[in-house]
Amino acid sequence: MATTEIEVGQLGINYIVDGSHTASLGMFELTVPPGSNVPPPHSHSNNEECLYVLAGTLRYTVGTETRDLTPGQCMSTPKGVVHAFANPFAETARALVVQSPDIGAQYFKDVAVVINAGGPPDKAALVSVMSRYGLVPAVPK
Repeated sequence: MATTEIEVGQLGINYIVDGSHTASLGMFELTVPPGSNVPPPHSHSNNEECLYVLAGTLRYTVGTETRDLTPGQCMSTPKGVVHAFANPFAETARALVVQSPDIGAQYFKDVAVVINAGGPPDKAALVSVMSRYGLVPAVPK
């Protein structure tokens, strides 16, 4: 099975299974270098997500729980729950992400167009892409 590699700013997305066309589960490897710009806290209207760390340490927040996940550890995000991630550590983190149903590789390609355009990201364009795929940015606290 061929994979799809997508660069979104500093993040790497290696799509392994794109289940978006069949509304089944999808899977991708996420690479997060230290100090990377990451997506804002958000929720998914239509998808559940499970993140499993393969290498490094990834700070992951689901609702009010924040954990520093190391290889072999995971967290899952129920549909509609706000979540976020970051890598404030010295080593690049890699994680396997499974979504059900899948949001699809096209989402990340569309986000990459906005993020990789140069200069500060166009927040309105980013929110527009997120909304098309059922992602809801969290209201700042």
